[in-house]
Amino acid sequence: MLLSPLASVAQAQDAAAGIELPSVRKRAVAKWGYVLNAKGDTIYKVILNNIIVYPEEKFRNKEEEELYWRNVRDVRKTLPYAKLINRTLQETYEYIETFPTQKEKEDYLKRFEKQVFNQYKPEMKKLTKNQGKTLIKLVNRETNQKSYYIIKAFMGTFRAGFWHTFGRFFGVNMKDGYAPSSNRHDAMLERICVRIEQGTL
Repeated sequence: MLLSPLASVAQAQDAAAGIELPSVRKRAVAKWGYVLNAKGDTIYKVILNNIIVYPEEKFRNKEEEELYWRNVRDVRKTLPYAKLINRTLQETYEYIETFPTQKEKEDYLKRFEKQVFNQYKPEMKKLTKNQGKTLIKLVNRETNQKSYYIIKAFMGTFRAGFWHTFGRFFGVNMKDGYAPSSNRHDAMLERICVRIEQGTL
């Protein structure tokens, strides 16, 4: 039985700290257990996930170094939200598929949008403009979809257009993609994300 994401959102409130965000750390150990070797002895086997090692960061000047550490700060702030958004989208998609009619889906999504907006608005208002842009990038990273098209799929073209226009007033383009293989800034964000996830930054 699937739990309503509305219930999940409500349960995400933590009395002391506000919003309970998912961990951004990936587990170092992928598989483990006891196996028999060729001699019939029982041994403990551990298979570790791949670890990506980047060369030490080198900066051409003080401004470039300061930009890097600002991006580290912004990724630390927004990556947990991007992971939470990804998890919530997956839960919501699975849950609305249980509704028999399109109208019931739309009614539920309207209620869900309102509750999410009310819950996260105070936290989102604390983000700087650059953190807002970073969050849009990282949502794309986690979901493999641009934010505009996520809203369009759930809420329709009109609502997506509204939020896209609203975001542009604050310098956030919800149609921005995430291309670490071709965009230098995105490549830096990816290195930061991976290092944070691995616990090396």
